[in-house]
Amino acid sequence: MSEWEGKLTASYRELVAELEALLYRHDPIGIAFGDNPDEYAPEAGTIAARLQDVRTVDDVRAVVHAEFIRWFDEDTAGPAERYRSLAEEIWTLLGRQ
Repeated sequence: MSEWEGKLTASYRELVAELEALLYRHDPIGIAFGDNPDEYAPEAGTIAARLQDVRTVDDVRAVVHAEFIRWFDEDTAGPAERYRSLAEEIWTLLGRQ
């Protein structure tokens, strides 16, 4: 692995970790309990992989909502509007990337 690839991989891991923390804090589907901080790790990984194409906070919300529907189901994921504040924080996070 080249130095550039190592930095890219580290940056991606950092993004996933930050997304995981945001998902846990927002807990959009109510599964985060005090003893399971990695509960949203799989979703954070698939969301991170799709964020390269987002252009607006609404794009972020659509990606996050779609991933929750994919991982769980439409009823569990709930309405897209539930993900607004989470998407805004992710958008802010991406601005720092």
